[in-house]
Amino acid sequence: QVQLAESGGGLVQAGGSLRLSCAASGRTFSSYAMGWFRQAPGKERAFVAAINWSGNNTWYADSVKGRFTISRDNAKNTVYLQMDGLKPEDTAVYYCAADVLYRLLLPVDSDPINYWGQGTQVTVSS
Repeated sequence: QVQLAESGGGLVQAGGSLRLSCAASGRTFSSYAMGWFRQAPGKERAFVAAINWSGNNTWYADSVKGRFTISRDNAKNTVYLQMDGLKPEDTAVYYCAADVLYRLLLPVDSDPINYWGQGTQVTVSS
């Protein structure tokens, strides 16, 4: 069992930066791949980034490549999402997720992900 808690969201101007954190409970954190997803008002939840258990491999949605960086610290049971060059279209609730890697990379809800955080709001003003 894994419990996830996001933090670090807020209001930022376009072009600014935020770093989201997701703290996980449980001794098996390092055995899970981790991902970030987001849901904008009126839209489906969408994949943002994922990282494998060791942190050696990462994946990104095309819309955030070159601007966002996912990383993890297994000693701290924490995964991060560094968001630079933020745009108004990045406004959404951001969720972290934990599961086997293939589930994080499939289309959302095609094979339900086991563990989700409660979400943190990111608002980018123009």
